[in-house]
Amino acid sequence: MVLQVILQIILGLGFLMFGYQKFTSEDMKEGFKYFGYGDGMRIFTGIFEVVAAVAILIGIWAKPLATIGSLMIVATMIGALFTHLKVKDEVKNMAMPFVLLLLGLVSTVLTWSHLFS
Repeated sequence: MVLQVILQIILGLGFLMFGYQKFTSEDMKEGFKYFGYGDGMRIFTGIFEVVAAVAILIGIWAKPLATIGSLMIVATMIGALFTHLKVKDEVKNMAMPFVLLLLGLVSTVLTWSHLFS
């Protein structure tokens, strides 16, 4: 239980920051251009990440939301990894999305039973 809440806080705060950066960071704007995506995809990704973060944080009290937020993080990181593979990016640049994917999967497993209760 404690591990689950700590993981939710880490992922929630992290994805609030990642999502916010999609709207404000020039590096993010340039990164999305480099990957071949327009502003629409950047804005969609930012909104999706912020919604995932809010869901996983509210999920500390409303348990099914934790699973939904975790699954959203997993989906986002799968997309990020495919994007890195698409442009034949260096493996070292895939480390963070891979770690976040694993943390999202752990959070999903830890909260899965709450989704149906």
